[in-house]
Formats: sequence, structure tokens, C-alpha cells
Amino acid sequence: MKAVLLAGGFGTRLRPLTLNTPKPIVPIFDRPFLYHQTDLLRQVPEIDEVILSLNYQPERIAAVVGHGEEAGLRIRYLVEPNPLGTGGALKYAEPYLDGTTIVFNGDVLTEIDLPAVLERHRARAARATIVLTAVDNPSDYGLVETNEDGNVHRFLEKPNPDQITCDTINAGIYVLEPATFDRIPIETKYSIEQEYFPSLVERGETFIAHIDRGYWLDIGTPAKYLQAHRDILDGRCRSGSFTSRGDTHPTIAPDATVDPSAHIEGPCFIGQNAAIHAGVTVSAHSVIGRGVVLGSGASVHQSIIWPDSCIGAGARVNGVVIGHRCDIGAHACLGNGVVLGDGSTITAYSQIIHT
Repeated sequence: MKAVLLAGGFGTRLRPLTLNTPKPIVPIFDRPFLYHQTDLLRQVPEIDEVILSLNYQPERIAAVVGHGEEAGLRIRYLVEPNPLGTGGALKYAEPYLDGTTIVFNGDVLTEIDLPAVLERHRARAARATIVLTAVDNPSDYGLVETNEDGNVHRFLEKPNPDQITCDTINAGIYVLEPATFDRIPIETKYSIEQEYFPSLVERGETFIAHIDRGYWLDIGTPAKYLQAHRDILDGRCRSGSFTSRGDTHPTIAPDATVDPSAHIEGPCFIGQNAAIHAGVTVSAHSVIGRGVVLGSGASVHQSIIWPDSCIGAGARVNGVVIGHRCDIGAHACLGNGVVLGDGSTITAYSQIIHT
């Protein structure tokens, strides 16, 4: 059995972070995001291979993920000759599929019970199953309506308030039978959401929904990326090494160096070989990556700092994301959602506040 991760996008909503780091290997704490999805796929013992459908910087992903040794599942790379859309990417992977296939969009963080989804798909002998999640404000999304038997019968894109009939949206997780891919043209841009799914409804095929009201998040923007870390630290989502609910202690790598005078407030994360100097403050919901240096008296509040960056003495960062190998000068101040790409340099005493 195969799983397909649709990870061919350019990650434009996360730029500048994704200019050098494609979204599948954007770090969540100390692991590529991709591994949080393969953790879920390992719930299904039948899956023997994960197909990464790629287009953007595939060589960078392969350099990090390899053949799947750390992912726990064998990885196959398929690089589209040109962007084919979600449906076209599936068609491109079709020669490598051997039956029922689980499909993930590349930006979904969830705790979904995949075996339960697969069991429901098989019990109904479905041609396709879509996982739906509930949201508080459905008008921001495309609704998916189902009938009393759980069959999908309508898609409604960004409805007006008076059109809202349910609170369920596409969660970006599917169980599909490749026999239904006959309608997808070869080497043509084609959408699962806008073309393939509506065709199932139109043809009256057995197309069912599995509604999951557990944790779900699209991490595709800096704000949501920050939220993902907060949610995992707070125990709202269990992922990677964070499997307990509501643990308020700091998570500090054994080889990190933390000065005794530093104030570290949990829950937070301090990665391998990080150096936390005297008088530093690290607040809850902060993530300090591998090899990061926090100079004397620096303050990090609800921010994410990627590996090998340096925060100068007395500098303050609040609610920001800082990419790889950045240099933040002494007494600089960054806040309110600032996002710095890899290799950025902020000179001493600079003030950058996103408005």
C-alpha cells in the first residue's frame, strides 16, 4: 500500500522562510515537518512506501530526508516536469500505486486516526473518502456538505453567511481508489478539489466523508506556523517527542549550554548545541533551534529561531520567526510578526516592528 504526499508547492505563504527551505523540511522544533506526517502514516502497517510528489527544490528535500531512514518509511521521489496541480500530481504517481492509496496535502498538521478512516472507507466499499474537519468560521473556507448516510453531495466555495449549512471543510486527507483516476488527463494541470471530487458526485460514485473533530491546522502561513508550535507545546496536538498533554516544563537538549542566571520559562524548546548566556530570558512558547546563540541579557518571547542564528547581547525578539544563520545585533528589537529569511543581518540597536 502506498501513500502520496502532495508537496510540490512553492510555499509562497511562508516566504521568505521557504526560499531556501521547501515546506516539507521546514522545521517543527528539531524535525522536518514531513516527519510529523510520516508519523501518522506509520499508524497503517500496510503502508510500505511514501511517494513525495515534488516540484520545488526536490534536491534540498532529498538531501535532508534521504531514503526515509529517519522518517520510518521508505521514500520515493517523483518530480513533476512542470506543476501539474493536485490531481495531475496523483496521475503522475499512478504507475507506482498498487491499490487503495492514502493522500496528504503537504501542509496539514493533525492527530487524525488514519486506521479508522481506512476502515470506514473499506466498510463502505468507497471509491473515495475525504476527511473533513470542523471550523468555527466556515465562510473563510469551502464547505463540504454530506447527507445522513455520510455521502458527499455538495461543495460550496467561501459561502455567504446565509449559505452556511454545516461547519465541515476539506482537511486535505483522502483515501482513494486509483481506478477513479481514469478521468484525470495525463501530464495536464488538474485539481483534486475543483475537478476530481465534483466528478465523483456528478457520476453518483460512492464518495464518503469521515468527519474528524480533533486537532487540525494548516501551517502554511507564519502566524499558523507559530501557532503549531504553541499548540504542540501546550499539548493541544501531540507530535514528535511531544506526546504528553499540558507539560509546562522546558524541553532542553542534553548538550545545550544554559547559564545558571538565565531565566527559562516552560513550555519552550531549546535544541542541540544551543548556547544560552548570562541573564537571558526565554519565555514560554519560544523555540530555540540547534546551534543558536543567545547573547548576554537577550530576551526571546514567543518566537522561533532556526538553527545557527545568533541573537546579540541585550537584543529583544517578540513574536517573530528568524531563519537559518541570521545575525541579530546587540540591543536590536524585533516584534509583531517579523519574519527574517536565511542569512539576514540586523545591525545593533535596530528596531523592526511589523505593522
